Amino acid sequence: MAITYKDAGVDIEQKTQSIKSVTGLIGATHNSNVLTGIGHFGGLFSLAQVKEFDDPVMVASTDGVGTKVEVAVAMNDLSTIGKDIVHHCVNDILCCGARPLFFLDYVGTSKLNSTHFSQLVEGVSEACGAHDCPLIAGETAEMPGVYYDKCLDVVGTISGIVERSRIVDGSSIQAGDVLIGLESDGLHTNGYSLARKVLLSKNTVNDRLGGFDLTIGQELLRVHRSYYSLVHPLLERDGLHGLAHITGGGITDNVARLVPDGLTFRIDWNSWERPTLFRTIQEMGPVPEDDMRHTFNLGIGFILIVAEDQEKAVREELVAMDERTHVVGRIVAP
Repeated sequence: MAITYKDAGVDIEQKTQSIKSVTGLIGATHNSNVLTGIGHFGGLFSLAQVKEFDDPVMVASTDGVGTKVEVAVAMNDLSTIGKDIVHHCVNDILCCGARPLFFLDYVGTSKLNSTHFSQLVEGVSEACGAHDCPLIAGETAEMPGVYYDKCLDVVGTISGIVERSRIVDGSSIQAGDVLIGLESDGLHTNGYSLARKVLLSKNTVNDRLGGFDLTIGQELLRVHRSYYSLVHPLLERDGLHGLAHITGGGITDNVARLVPDGLTFRIDWNSWERPTLFRTIQEMGPVPEDDMRHTFNLGIGFILIVAEDQEKAVREELVAMDERTHVVGRIVAP
């Protein structure tokens, strides 16, 4: 008896139909810089807009959403995951002072679920459109044996641009600089292996814990926040010395990536109220405080490192955008 590719677990026809079903969503993200439609071997993007730059520098980043997808699959709802990956990548290049140019995605699975795929691409497209960041190419792979049944992996790659003279890389950080924290919306896309072990070992995603208005699954699927609209207007301001996206490693590890040799920093862990979700995870674990600090954002998703004499002005500008801010630490000499 003949054995087909479909018999081996890969349905090319279903994949083709699934991709065709979302071409309208993807096309809606395109702007005049996108030179190819969907389905070519590569996405072509015109750099005509760099005429406004004197010395343009390209910035690129790749990341994933980790085991947050396990919660999404359990909830049978992939609608938030697409936004997560775009926002995560936008925040990463924002830390260099860059604005987005275009985005690429990768979806790997054991067997493609057309509904989940459509939900995912809809989220990616919506987030890309909100940041004028066209989704110009991607890859969808069915790999039974590599991914277990119902497993899904989501990865995004972003390309952005920044004027060389406006690159933010932490090199101008100095003693006395203030760390201004912006609040997160839940776990974002980090720490889910630990959170799932604590919260879902004896509960399901549909259970509701005391003190929460939403189910566990709904709490864990809160969208990873984009800080672009808040931070981008501040990039022309002198005295903005560093930007940190608080992802894996927590506040300490991500701020440490920026601080020059000869300096260190101190975090005031009592300068903001830790959200209920993090307190619950720690209590239910129980999870040691050191693990909490190195695994989760603990309610602070982005940090601006600014000159001391700019603290008041920066915070006032953020408050004018209806943003709560917290002075979470300072740069100090060892």
